Amino acid sequence: MSSAISSGAPRTETPPAPAATRAAALKQATAALHEKVDTAMMAGEPMSGRERYARFVAVQYRFHQLTRHYFGDPVLNGWFPGLAARERLAAVEQDCRDLGLDPAQLQEPPLPAPQGPEALARAVGWLYVNEGSNLGAAFLYKRALQLGLDAQFGARHLAPHPDGRMPHWQQFVAQLNAAPLAPEHEALAIEGARQAFERVIALARPLAQAG
Repeated sequence: MSSAISSGAPRTETPPAPAATRAAALKQATAALHEKVDTAMMAGEPMSGRERYARFVAVQYRFHQLTRHYFGDPVLNGWFPGLAARERLAAVEQDCRDLGLDPAQLQEPPLPAPQGPEALARAVGWLYVNEGSNLGAAFLYKRALQLGLDAQFGARHLAPHPDGRMPHWQQFVAQLNAAPLAPEHEALAIEGARQAFERVIALARPLAQAG
């Protein structure tokens, strides 16, 4: 079978255009992993009832513990003004208690405080994933409301920021793009984001196996 598209000459793949910003580069480099996270999270049908939702919140709590040292880091707070106030760990912990979970049974050792430019670059990637999860929580929050949960009980960590999800995210993205990473450390930010997504996938995998 022949086609007008085929010229007989070997075809070459057109490389993707370079991303215009750091945020765009992170999104482009982690798109496949992001999709796997969504699949892993939803495989356990977390919004089908409070019991399954509680398992989902336990995963969220385990993940948010990992970056606790990042939100208090003075260098990162200089790059991301207001970063400390963005942390949702306390909200997730209270959601766990609301749902009858014992946070002491869900402990994860946090990542060490970043020391040096390479560790800070990886931390930027982790923060990108952490903050991005709040932007993507709009759908989940609406479903949580149907379970009788809200910003005062059980779904605090999914609730939108008072300024709105998108403005809050856009502020973070502007700070992300302006963070003073050296050119040779850009790949480490992508590495950090990939590590974060892979960790979420590993934490979420048992959700699909739970009865």
